[in-house]
Amino acid sequence: MQTLVIPLIPSLPAILRTDASGASWVITVTLLAAAVIMPVSGRLGDLYGKRRVLLVSVAVLVAGSVVAALASSLVPMVVGRGLQGCAMGVIPLGISIMRDILPAERVGTAIATMSATLGVGGAIGLPLSAVVAESSSWRVLFWLSAALAAVCLTLLWTVVPGSSVRASGRFDVLGALGLGAGLVCLLLAITKGGTWGWGSATTLGLFAAAVVVLAVWGVHQLRVRHPLVDLRVSARRPVLFTNLASVLVGFSMYSMSLVLPQLLQAPAATGYGLGQSMAAAGLWMAPGGLVMMALSPVSARITRRHGPRTSLVVGTSIIAIGYLLSTLLLHSAFEIMVAGIVVSSGVGIAYAAMPGLIMGSVPLRETASANGLNSLARSVGTSVSSAVVATLLAHMTVTVGSLTVPSLTGFRVAFLIAAGAAAVGVLVTLLVPRVRDGSGDGLDDVTAAPVAEDRRELQV
Repeated sequence: MQTLVIPLIPSLPAILRTDASGASWVITVTLLAAAVIMPVSGRLGDLYGKRRVLLVSVAVLVAGSVVAALASSLVPMVVGRGLQGCAMGVIPLGISIMRDILPAERVGTAIATMSATLGVGGAIGLPLSAVVAESSSWRVLFWLSAALAAVCLTLLWTVVPGSSVRASGRFDVLGALGLGAGLVCLLLAITKGGTWGWGSATTLGLFAAAVVVLAVWGVHQLRVRHPLVDLRVSARRPVLFTNLASVLVGFSMYSMSLVLPQLLQAPAATGYGLGQSMAAAGLWMAPGGLVMMALSPVSARITRRHGPRTSLVVGTSIIAIGYLLSTLLLHSAFEIMVAGIVVSSGVGIAYAAMPGLIMGSVPLRETASANGLNSLARSVGTSVSSAVVATLLAHMTVTVGSLTVPSLTGFRVAFLIAAGAAAVGVLVTLLVPRVRDGSGDGLDDVTAAPVAEDRRELQV
């Protein structure tokens, strides 16, 4: 769903009878909806049942895909894409169900595999979407997503069992509204700042509003009896630094998705561009997504032997190395594919390690909401990456005939920034306490306090 409309971007203004600025909302609204819904759906799952919220989320995805497929103007398309974004809560909910219902020896590998799909879906979806968009009507993309979502809904209903693990209390409606308002202000300023101007009154006003709203929301969360996000748990050192590392890994991962396709599609007349079509560029990127999935069991194995912190350090280190290599591997599509595979390898290992660190530090009853917050951290990282890379490449350009395109120096600077973000991610991860679990489930034994708390509740 994240990369579904990327092949359509040049055509969206004509398809929806709007301008480029209006068409950009087709991408922005999905990002905003996903960011808001992930912690909310996680909390709803903890309170009312993860399987139930999963089913609702995927049903909303079906509805959003149908609305988008039938759209002929901007408003219904934005509504459909917003509904599609509301399905992003399925990843943290699915991870949490696995912890609840799977045998201990299978939890680590299963969670690592599902967590890696956050990157795999985008990597594989791009070439598939490009091929479909070039060979048939754009509406086929949305009918296809509706059909796939319907298959997922059927399998969830018939195969996935429910979990009896529930949190107590009520849903914090005011907290959800406050978090949603703060995130919308923040992410709108980040994603639209380049268009509106970083010094414009609108952008600065949104940043200021985000600071105020989120500050008030934080005070409310500390005072309310049943908060949407337990900030005291989120401030625990393993959770806090894992979420900070998630922001940096999300930044690094998305930089690859933004830069490498542009290099592949840049005109050959630039001297460095490879002149590939969108479909061809997507196919050169696809192996990275497959490698990301293939290496998730490797991350689980490292976690079992050395703990999830080591897995995250290894993953972020590989990302940094991959981007440094990318500054040199720019001469052919094959070299760019190799660079993408190296970066994707690190992303797959890092993404697979994060849930273990999070769930090893929170009570069992809060796993879905904690994973939702971690997914939100990754989403913030991708949003910041989009803004930084777009601004950088817009200012470092060359002119070829009548075309103005990003310069080779601009691409290399983008790689170095992404490498720097990954390197900082390594340092942040090293601040997570070192603990090792010998149970084989891939979760840290920092769960001692949360598990003790859960046992006391079960005894009561």
